[in-house]
Amino acid sequence: MRALFWLVAVVALAWGELEFAQPKPTMDAPRKVVFVMTQGSDEEIQHVLSSANNVLKFYGPENVQMHIVGYYHGIRGLLAKEKAFVERVDTLMQYDVRFIACGNTMRTKKILESDLIEGVEVVTAGIAHVIERAQEGYVVVKP
Repeated sequence: MRALFWLVAVVALAWGELEFAQPKPTMDAPRKVVFVMTQGSDEEIQHVLSSANNVLKFYGPENVQMHIVGYYHGIRGLLAKEKAFVERVDTLMQYDVRFIACGNTMRTKKILESDLIEGVEVVTAGIAHVIERAQEGYVVVKP
C-alpha cells in the first residue's frame, strides 16, 4: 500500500503545474537570466547551452532576456573552431540570446576577436558583466 501511495505521489508531482512568481513573465516583464560558463569540457559547455535552451522553451523566447557569459575555460564554447558548439550558439542567438566573451580571458589565452563565433560580444571582464546584470535584476545561473 505504501508503494502505491509513493507511486501516485511521484506521478502527481511529475505532472504538477508550476506556479509563476508575480509578475508572470511577459514581453513587457521578461525573466532576466545570465548563465555563467566557466568550465571548458564538452559536457559542461553542452550543459549550459541545454539549460539555456530549456529556459527558452519553458518561458517562451519572447518572455526571456538572456546572456551567456564565457570566461576562464568556458570561453572555449564561444570559439569558432569548436564545431561542436557553433550551431547551438548560432541557434540560441536567433532567439536573441546574447553571448559575451571575457576580454581578460581572451588576453590571457591569446584569443583574438576573430577567433570567436560571429555575433559574440566582448567585454573587458566577464565577471563584472555578470555582477552588473545581477544588479539589474538578472538571475545568475551556473549549471
